[in-house]
Amino acid sequence: MAREVDLETFAVAWSAGAVVIDVREPEEYRAGHVPGARLAPLSAPAAALPHVPRGRQVYVICASGNRSQRAADRLAVAGLDALSVAGGTRGWVDSGRPVMAGSAPGSV
Repeated sequence: MAREVDLETFAVAWSAGAVVIDVREPEEYRAGHVPGARLAPLSAPAAALPHVPRGRQVYVICASGNRSQRAADRLAVAGLDALSVAGGTRGWVDSGRPVMAGSAPGSV
């Protein structure tokens, strides 16, 4: 089972340039996402594997933390150091942190 980090820990990692994978669906991502997060919907996680950097922690985020936990488990099985972000994008937004709308920076 994947490890989980709280929003404060994630915020510190994010500000230091962490790799962030958003596993929500494209319409959710376009509505608002953590700046710099790359889209890799849970519906097609295997497509993301070749583009996820090896040897670095990867932070996986969704709306609330449920889908990211499943995706982080899958990435961990594939040999990645994946951490699920507890509270997800909803918690990120509710804590007043920055959010981007639209499709940039694109899919993984």
